[in-house]
Formats: sequence, structure tokens, C-alpha cells
Amino acid sequence: MIALSLAEIAEVVGGQTHDIPDPAVQVTGPVVRDSREVVPGSLFVAFVGERVDGHDFAAAVVEAGAAAVLASRPVGVPAIVVDDVQAALGALARHVVRRLGATLVALTGSAGKTSTKDLIAQVLQHKAPTVWTPGSLNNEIGLPLTALSATEETRFLVLEMGARGIGHIRYLAGLTPPRIGLVLNVGTAHIGEFGGREQIAQAKGELVEALPSEAEGGTAVLNADDPLVRAMASRTKAKVLLFGESDEADVRAENVRLTDTGQPSFTLHTPSGCSDVTMRLYGEHHVSNALAAAAVAHELGMSAEEIATALSAAGTLSRWRMEVTERPDGVTVVNDAYNANPESMKAALRALAAMGKGRRTWAVLGKMAELGDEALAEHDAVGRLAVRLNVSKLVAVGGREAAWLQLGAYNEGSWGEESVHVSDAQAAVDLLRSELRPGDVVLVKASRSVGLESVAQALLETGAEGEVSAR
Repeated sequence: MIALSLAEIAEVVGGQTHDIPDPAVQVTGPVVRDSREVVPGSLFVAFVGERVDGHDFAAAVVEAGAAAVLASRPVGVPAIVVDDVQAALGALARHVVRRLGATLVALTGSAGKTSTKDLIAQVLQHKAPTVWTPGSLNNEIGLPLTALSATEETRFLVLEMGARGIGHIRYLAGLTPPRIGLVLNVGTAHIGEFGGREQIAQAKGELVEALPSEAEGGTAVLNADDPLVRAMASRTKAKVLLFGESDEADVRAENVRLTDTGQPSFTLHTPSGCSDVTMRLYGEHHVSNALAAAAVAHELGMSAEEIATALSAAGTLSRWRMEVTERPDGVTVVNDAYNANPESMKAALRALAAMGKGRRTWAVLGKMAELGDEALAEHDAVGRLAVRLNVSKLVAVGGREAAWLQLGAYNEGSWGEESVHVSDAQAAVDLLRSELRPGDVVLVKASRSVGLESVAQALLETGAEGEVSAR
């Protein structure tokens, strides 16, 4: 964070100083909510959670070097006490962002947010120092913490914004007002909470409504291939830049193809020129993500050649998102178990099919959460797609939703042992341990709540006798 005195911070957040001998002491380290991340000069934010109260760690973090604690009550060590710790954290982030000279890029969408954010960050790093959201910390706490990690040297701040209802993105954009706003897509993720795709579009579009006008430098980067996203152009006063495979897109891809290993290759066209891209990531769905990143980079002054070079070098920054690892015996494990929705599940299956040409393929899939009334149909559709893509074996893991996955595959023509329903992760590992052969490709994917990353981890952990187990 940019250096601020405790007195300045107290004024910004409307707090009272307690047990602070010298209010001129500066916070020079990061703002953290995890006591294990405290370093000298940190500001520790004490949240009260369901299981842990951060105030209980106040003495320990100050002993570890924290300059003070942002708290909702006095804690006997240097503290800034406020009525609402979360609101105070947001106010501090808003203040710091206003003082920074960085360009703030915000993005949202139903699927692909984190992968695209990672691509944008890696591309912009080629131009200037960049700070970005770690993992998927895209909510009312994670977003301001990310913004506060920027320093005087930061030139680009890339923030992922998530939403579970109307008004969420409006709130986040108020904390960290973006100059460039990117909307990737409107899908069915969290449709059970929102109530429909139109409501999702309404929520995601709050980002472009928050942008400054074109005259003030605002730019809305919109997916030309998604009608609900493209329609958001009418909701903003900012300049509109379209990306996609549509001929009308300002930044588009041509000659899209997959390498023999399932990595996308295409010709990138931007208003400033064109250049060829071959990505290190797996799956054709990353083309759209790459185009979104390219559109942002173009708006920030990078040439087509610079963008293509950066995209071709970009890797995976966030764990459990199409992590591809080959075991010594030639089995390839694709760990995409961080989350799942119908769009990302189908994209992952297509990537598996491309990677597995000439090899046996396994899709180890679990529940897609928060689909509401669409759950049965969406799980059925994923099971059917696995069959249409000639996935060698579908392993559906878990309860009712997994049974629907397997039933969809069966009804599409997957009989015999081509699809199977197992009760839990350990049962899946036991099955794979007994049947995997060198050269097989295994995709593991489900919503985060299912915890199927344990299957992927188990497959990569070889015991003393060559056995693996889920933990």
C-alpha cells in the first residue's frame, strides 16, 4: 500500500485511535486479514467470522510487526476502531485508488473471469508494473484488499468483480472506480440466485454504467458474440470496444484452430494491426478470453505484435483452472476443479476431447451448484455432450446431480461401462487407480463445494507402492 500514517487512516475511515502512542507512525506494509500474512508495517483488519474472531489475534499481530489493527472494538494494542470494519476497509481502498496514478481495469462475467483476469495481468505486465486480483478474491473484502496492495509504482490495477445479486457490482465499482470495464458473458452461473439470465445481465451491466464518459476516458469492452453483453452498449456513456469472432468486433480472431495438444492458435486482429498467437493454455474457450485481454491491452496502447507475444507466453496464475500435469507413466491429469457452471463444463469437455485425440479420455465430473430450476436439464446436457465428444469414460461423482450427469450420458447412448456413477471422491480415485493406463487423459471438474480437487491431487501423489488416495 502507499504509505499512510495511522492518523491519516483514522481520518479516512472515520475511526478513533486507541492505544496508539504516535499517530504519525506509518503503515508501510500490506493490509491483511490473515494474521499469518503480517509483516512489519502491516495494517491488520480484524473481521469477526463464523468460527474465528480476528480481534483475538490483535496482540500477536502487533508483536509480529503490524503497525496497528483496524477493529470494531479496542483490543489493548494500537488500533483504529470503527463501527463497521468492512465499510472502513472499502473507504480506505477508495481513498488509496484516488491517490494512485494507476489505470483501473475491472472485469466481470458469468464464466472465465479469473482466467481472463490472469491473461490481462500478464499482458499488461509487459508494458508496466501491474497489480491484479489473486485467485478469485472478487468480493466486498477481496477487492479492496487487492486495491490496497498497489503502490506508487503500480501503473495498472486489474480487478475481478463478482456478483450474486443486483447492486453488488455497483457497490464494488463505487469502491474502486474503473476507467476500463470489461464484460465477458452472461451465462447460467448462479442463475438460481439471480432468477434468470436477464437478471444476470442487469447485474453485470452495472459495471459499464459505472464507467466515466468517453470524453473522460472511459471504455466499455464488450463481447460482440454475446447478445446480452453487446446490448449493454446502450447502458454506458463510455467508448465501446467490441471483441469476439464476429466480423463486427474491433478485436477479433481468425483462423482459430487447436494444436495437436489442444492449445488454441489464431490470428489476432486489432485496429492497429494483426499478429499470430499460439497459447500455452488448453481449450478453444481461451480464445474469447484472450480476445478480451487483447482488447484491454489495445485500449492501453499496446501493438498487436506486443499483445500476441504476451498472450503466447501467458500461463496459468490461479490454481485448479485447467492445470495440466503429466505423470511419469504418461497419464495426463487436468485439474479444473476450482469451480463449474454449464458453460465452463462444456468448454472443459471440448478441451479434453482435443487433448485426447488418439488417447483414452476420462471426465470425472461432479455437481454444478446454484442452477435452481435449470439444474436437471443442465446436468443432463453435460452428460450428453460427453458422449457426443466421444469421451471414453464419464465418472459422475456425488449425489443427485451426479446421477443426472450419468443418466444424460446413458440416454445419449453411453451404455455398458462407458459411464458410471460413484458415491464420492475416494470411490472415484479407487476406480481410476484400478483402470488408468499410461497415456490416458483425465479431466476433473465440479463446483468448488464438491471438493474434487482431492481426486486430481490424489492422482498426482504416488505412494511408496504406486498407490494414490483422496484426502
